[in-house]
Amino acid sequence: MSGDTFGVGVHLTDTELRFVVRVPSDVDSGWTDPEAFQSLVEEVVWERLNQEAVLSTIAEEHETGDTVSLGTVTLRPDETVVDAALEDPTA
Repeated sequence: MSGDTFGVGVHLTDTELRFVVRVPSDVDSGWTDPEAFQSLVEEVVWERLNQEAVLSTIAEEHETGDTVSLGTVTLRPDETVVDAALEDPTA
């Protein structure tokens, strides 16, 4: 099994920066707890990128309403990380 690929990004609102996960329409039925996989995806991203630097750059360089893509994370329902293709907007 190859896993499911989730797009990840940060959305700017008037009051906050929101971590967003794009879930594929054909997501594996093994993902039974949406909050659990979203937390896992977020954990994988911030293990690989400097959260403080990324969020600071996004807040300074983008406008309210923008969603800044950070790339993709591919996971299996057993929480195995298959791939992480992430781009650091601060680089």
